[in-house]
Amino acid sequence: MKVTIIQLDIEWGSPQKNIKKIELLMRQAPDSDLYVLPEMWSTGFATEPQDFAEDELTSISLRWMRDTARQKHCAISGSLAIRLSGTRQYVNRHYFVDGRSLTEKYYDKHHLFRYGGEDRYYQAGGKQVVVEYEGFRLMLLTCYDLRFPVWSRYSDKLSYDAIIAVANWPDSRQNAWQILTRARAMENQAYLIGCNRVGDDEYSHYRGQSAIISPIGKTLVSCRANSEETASFLLNLETIVHQRSKFKVLDDRDVR
Repeated sequence: MKVTIIQLDIEWGSPQKNIKKIELLMRQAPDSDLYVLPEMWSTGFATEPQDFAEDELTSISLRWMRDTARQKHCAISGSLAIRLSGTRQYVNRHYFVDGRSLTEKYYDKHHLFRYGGEDRYYQAGGKQVVVEYEGFRLMLLTCYDLRFPVWSRYSDKLSYDAIIAVANWPDSRQNAWQILTRARAMENQAYLIGCNRVGDDEYSHYRGQSAIISPIGKTLVSCRANSEETASFLLNLETIVHQRSKFKVLDDRDVR
């Protein structure tokens, strides 16, 4: 499965501009099976969503994900600030849109970023989500979730082959981004697909350094710092099977 991470310099509150940027970047990897976008890719990390969140039934950004996935016969993963239709409730919703089966799943961010005020307006999700696509089982995470290993711990009830982590991870905590993405990959013997943004908003500078990490913590491919670009890698399911059968770390995991 060919995966492409799209490291985007997000235009604040401008879905149409961000869609045009992504379409240009997608042309760099036209034959990918899966494209991964950053957290809140259409607006930037809007902790006060009243003027930014899109209604779940009329979202321009979600419609674009669906239409593009269908037209390109691929899948697209990324999160949006969403207002639940008919309510005043907001969620940071990580969508996985499958244009091949014409289905979609979503994961609502569980660990809201209290330090930045995300918890004041958004509703936390309460369940883990694993998507099956092209023979892979893909767990969806969003940004701050990376800091909480128990939530994503591989188990008999939560088994997967790769983690997709979309983020707006600031430069001031870049060291944590690089450590945590590798830790989550190694401890679960899974690929980690980490897509971060670049650029600036009124709160932070974002360096990016998006990457795909192997089950042993090796960087397989990455985007350069402070550069709007893509990076692609062909994930191999046999690599997961081989690593888990050769070095059976998961057999010794704590079960609670």
